[in-house]
Amino acid sequence: MKKFLSLVAFGLFSTSLQAQIKVALVFDIGGKNDRSFNQSAWEGSKKAEKDLKVMVKDVEPADTTAVQETFRNFANQNFDIIFGIGYAHAPSIEKVAKEFPKIHFALVDSMVDLPNVASLVFKEQEGSFLVGALAAMRAQEKGGKKTLGFIGGMDIPLIHKFELGYVQGAKAIDPNVEVIVNYVGNTPTAWNDPAKAKEIANAQIAKGANVIYAAAGGSGNGLFDAVKEKNGEGVCLPEKKTCIYAIGVDANQNYILPGQILTSMTKRVDVAVYETIKAQSQGKFKGGLQLFGLESNGVGYALDNNNKALISKEMILKVEDLKKKIISKKITIKSEK
Repeated sequence: MKKFLSLVAFGLFSTSLQAQIKVALVFDIGGKNDRSFNQSAWEGSKKAEKDLKVMVKDVEPADTTAVQETFRNFANQNFDIIFGIGYAHAPSIEKVAKEFPKIHFALVDSMVDLPNVASLVFKEQEGSFLVGALAAMRAQEKGGKKTLGFIGGMDIPLIHKFELGYVQGAKAIDPNVEVIVNYVGNTPTAWNDPAKAKEIANAQIAKGANVIYAAAGGSGNGLFDAVKEKNGEGVCLPEKKTCIYAIGVDANQNYILPGQILTSMTKRVDVAVYETIKAQSQGKFKGGLQLFGLESNGVGYALDNNNKALISKEMILKVEDLKKKIISKKITIKSEK
């Protein structure tokens, strides 16, 4: 009798494990501790693990040539939903999703047109427009003009959306503002080269840029290093004419340099990942394109105690007015070169 009860108990335990939703995340270059894009996705998955009691496993591929096999391994283990964090995973997901039509996949930042793939795409140009407007309002004139900087990671259409939105937002405030644009590189290593980004930031500062926005993944840490070296420690108040400000990206990065990061363009990868896992756990997974913009709080700008001294009430009123006009389509933003 005891043996029977023990087998029943084991059977119930096994069934319970099988019923638990299994989630896998395959990160992009830079890994889950990049304090930006990947980390935001990881935080969304950890929240789902806690709230929804799902099982989460993640991988930071050291060798990009093995990524496709990583997706295939998770599919062979019957994971319920497998995330590719970053546009570069699109070819691997397309290949493996065709091989495993009953497994669900989610791709961040690109589109794969298959019924078992949810493509989570953001309107980065909208959030970038708002931080561009804030940058132009905060920038100090030098030599009779305002100069801003933009540092992109890899020179690809995805990051062009950040660049174009930022430039258009700045020019909505001051049509004569100059925006210096540079990219870290043309290969995936551009996402994790803070030394190169720091070099670019210093060159832009030398040309007069006093607000610089980096959309460069882990490379963006180089911008923060450059700003800290120029400003020293502590809050850099706007009345101090020599201040240089950074703008963070993807996650709220204001905490990294309190009082020296003007704001962060928040791209809620964490929310997109969490909501997709939630839909999977409720049996409501939906493939196809899913857009996240200002209207759904998928993108925005960060205000907190770390940057409240840098952004006035007048600046907030102006940027919120621009936000309403974008949502109502009174302002249209070019997102392709």
